[in-house]
Amino acid sequence: MRTLIRSGRIITATDDYKADILIEDEVVSVIGAKLEMKADRVIDASGRLVIPGGIDPHTHMELPFGGTQSSDDFRTGTVAAAHGGTTSIIDFAVQYKGQSLIEGIDTWHRKAEGKTAIDYGFHLITTELQDSQTEEMHTLMDEGVTSFKLFMAYPGVFLVDDATIFRAMSAAGERGGLICMHAENGIVINEIIKRALEQGHTAPKYHALTRPTVAEAEGVHRAIAIAEMAESPVYIVHLSCAEALNQVRQARDRGLPAFAETCPQYLFLSLDNYDEPGFAGAKYVMTPPLRDKSNQAELWKGLKMDDLQVISTDHCPFCMKEQKELGLNDFTKIPNGAPGVEHRLPPIYNGGVVENRISLNRFVELTSTAAAKMFGLFPKNGTIAVGSEADIVIFAPQREQTLSLKTSHMNVDYNAYEGRRIRGVVETVLSRGKVVIEAGDYKGKPGDGRFLKRGTCVAV
Repeated sequence: MRTLIRSGRIITATDDYKADILIEDEVVSVIGAKLEMKADRVIDASGRLVIPGGIDPHTHMELPFGGTQSSDDFRTGTVAAAHGGTTSIIDFAVQYKGQSLIEGIDTWHRKAEGKTAIDYGFHLITTELQDSQTEEMHTLMDEGVTSFKLFMAYPGVFLVDDATIFRAMSAAGERGGLICMHAENGIVINEIIKRALEQGHTAPKYHALTRPTVAEAEGVHRAIAIAEMAESPVYIVHLSCAEALNQVRQARDRGLPAFAETCPQYLFLSLDNYDEPGFAGAKYVMTPPLRDKSNQAELWKGLKMDDLQVISTDHCPFCMKEQKELGLNDFTKIPNGAPGVEHRLPPIYNGGVVENRISLNRFVELTSTAAAKMFGLFPKNGTIAVGSEADIVIFAPQREQTLSLKTSHMNVDYNAYEGRRIRGVVETVLSRGKVVIEAGDYKGKPGDGRFLKRGTCVAV
C-alpha cells in the first residue's frame, strides 16, 4: 500500500516547510516537492499542518483503583486516543506487592493484546524491589520496558520508601533506564486528610485542600536529591504547580538530568472547578489535584523555556455514576483520575500556539518528539523523516470545535472541558501508514496496534 500526502505544511520539532510525503511499507520513504510517484491513495493536505503522531507517555487503561477500575479498556481508550491525534501511548502496568516484576508486565500484555487501535508500550509501576530483583529489572529492559514508576504517595497501596527509590534508580540508571516519580509527601498528606475528616470535611474539594502544593514540591525535591545520589536521571510525572516546577528548574540549572511532564488539566482547569454545584466537583478528583489559577502561567512558562519537557494526559477515567459516586459522603473514597487521552493535541494547540505561548515547533516537541526521545522511541517515532514510521496527523489549524461529551469517544459519562470552544481539529490520522481516523470516523479495527519495544532514554 502506497499513500501519498500532497501539499501539506510539514511541522516537526525543528522543521517547517511545504512538501509531499510518500509512504510505503509503514514508513516514510520519500519527502519532496510535487512528487509524481504512483500511489494507491492520495490525501490532499492543502491548507493543513502535517505533524508527527502524538505520543502520550502517561495513561492508565483498565487500572484497578479505589474498589473499581478505570472505565477505558485498551480498545476504547486507544480508539479515543486516535481520534485526538495520538498514535502511541505508554501505559502503566503494575507490579503488586508479592509479585515479580515480570508478572506485572505479563498481566498488562494480556489486557492489551488484540485490542489496541494504536501502538502501545509499558512502564512498570514498581511496588517492591530488592537487590535480588535487579536482574529481573534488566531483563524487562532488554524486552523493551525501559522505564519504571515509583510512588511517594498512597501509603499501603503504591508508596515505597526512599531506600527502594534509591535502589531502583541505581539499577535502572546503570543500564540507561529511567525512573518516573509520582512525587508527593503521601505520609504527611494522610495526616492532613485524617484531620479534615475529623472536622467533618467530606466534600470533593477537600481532596485538593488536603494535598498542598508544598507536599508536591517536597516530593519533587526529595526525588531529585535521591536521583543525584544514585547518579541517575529522574522524570517527574504530572507536575501541577509552580513550587514543584521551581525544584525541577533549580536542578536543571545545576546541570542535573531532571525532567518533568505536566498535563492539560493543570493548564486549563483550576481549584475553582471543585466549586461546581453538588457533587460535580468529583469530576476533578485526580492526583495531584487541580491548583490555583496562578500556577497556570508558570507552567506555560516552564513549557516554553524547557523546564518542562512533555505534555501527557494521565488519562485515568472513572464515570460519575457508580464510580465517582463511591465517595458521595467521603472524598477519600472518590476514585482518583480523570479522562483526557482524546483532548491533548487540539487544546494544547489552541492554548499554546493560537494564544502565542509556544511555537508550532515547540507544540510538536511537547506532544510527540520529546516523549519519543525520553522513552526510547526516537527517531522511529516522534518525527517525520525518511525512514521513520508513518505515524502522521493531518491537522486543520483554522477549523474550530466545541469539546463535549456528545462528540468525544472516551468511555466515560462526562467531559472535563464541556462546552470549551477551541481552534484546531484533527482531521486524518495515520498509524504506521494506515488511515485509522478520517473525517471524525474510526477506520481501523481492534488489534491494529502493536507493542512498542522501546530503547533507553535519549536526554532532551
